[in-house]
Amino acid sequence: MTPAHALHGRGGTWGVCAILLLASAINYMDRQTLANAAVRITTQFHLSQEQYGNIELVFGWAFAVGSLVFGALSDRVAVRWLYPTILVLWSAAGFATGLVNNHTGLLICRTALGFFEAGHWPCAIKTTRQLLEPQDRALGNSVLQSGTSIGAIITPLVMSRILTPELSSWKFAFQLVGLFGLIWVVGWFAFIRGTDLGVAQPRDRVPDRQLRSVLFSRHMLLACIVLACINTSWQLLRAWLPKFLQQGRGYTEHDTLYFTAIFYIATDVGCLGAGALALWWHRRGMSVHRARLLTFLICALAAALTVPAALLPHGFPLLGLLLLIGGGALGVFPLYHALTQDLSANHQGKVTGFASVAGWAISAPAQTLFGRRIDQTGSFNLGLAIAGYLPLISFLVIWLFWGSPRQEEPTR
Repeated sequence: MTPAHALHGRGGTWGVCAILLLASAINYMDRQTLANAAVRITTQFHLSQEQYGNIELVFGWAFAVGSLVFGALSDRVAVRWLYPTILVLWSAAGFATGLVNNHTGLLICRTALGFFEAGHWPCAIKTTRQLLEPQDRALGNSVLQSGTSIGAIITPLVMSRILTPELSSWKFAFQLVGLFGLIWVVGWFAFIRGTDLGVAQPRDRVPDRQLRSVLFSRHMLLACIVLACINTSWQLLRAWLPKFLQQGRGYTEHDTLYFTAIFYIATDVGCLGAGALALWWHRRGMSVHRARLLTFLICALAAALTVPAALLPHGFPLLGLLLLIGGGALGVFPLYHALTQDLSANHQGKVTGFASVAGWAISAPAQTLFGRRIDQTGSFNLGLAIAGYLPLISFLVIWLFWGSPRQEEPTR
């Protein structure tokens, strides 16, 4: 019996995907609290744009290290226990951020947050890989990934209620969000039974490869390049959007918070829509790989609208383009995860972790460079324009070099 059957049937399988969605939401609430309070924090601690970028830098480097650690652990330790442990630890790091009084304290807390948040993706991707058939994985990953948007939608709405004219009122938001993780852990253990989601993997239709042949394969190299591009694009948008709107285009903090919530609704639509579109095309006769590739292209073209967006002033055309950009920039992620889930069953956690190192090794220093460029020129435009083109590079890498699977697994 596969884990999908052990987990109370197909309805229970998608129920677990919903729990993973909530974990992604909490993950991004902890992460986005900083971005939404960025102008206040940099003002209170007298930080340059580059110093703000350094806060994202240490988060990214810690995320890279944590990806390796928890990627390996998720293939050895039952996800039922590893996942909630990680979530409690990153929630504690987020809560502690609300207690800091200087730049150094922020760097320490964001380092801890990045390290423990990295465990979310190996655990979550391993879970959806166990539960879902290949043709369902893009949609399942979309449900999982859409939680990031939901968390990012909720965060600015919560903060709009919490923030007061007092500059340091941002601190309570970190503490409140940190407490949400404890509620999730209670729900996790209430739903997941002791026999669910252990270390054992379902039997694949083909023998699984040895770890060395997976990590040093052509597809693993391509996965690293693809993730480096799409993650850099997304992380720059995530971290700098509130500052771009307030300091680059003159929007008020109030208007920025509410638009940010709308922006992440658009990213959620893009994320879920990408998975649903890939499945729709497959059910109408298109191969799984071709359906994923075509959907990836559509999302990448939407993300590339950052070039005209960078030229637009304050106004509705700019905001409309930003919504399309957000949907495309996040929509590529479930398709990328579906590609990596084809590489290995027994080493899924390590595959996710290994690729994440490449993704964050590029995106982390890009944050500092982005901030430095703004300090030098006073403009967000060039960095924004470049960020949007990176998903198109990823598409070209997949299209030219990935190749179609020799034998796609049939639909049950």
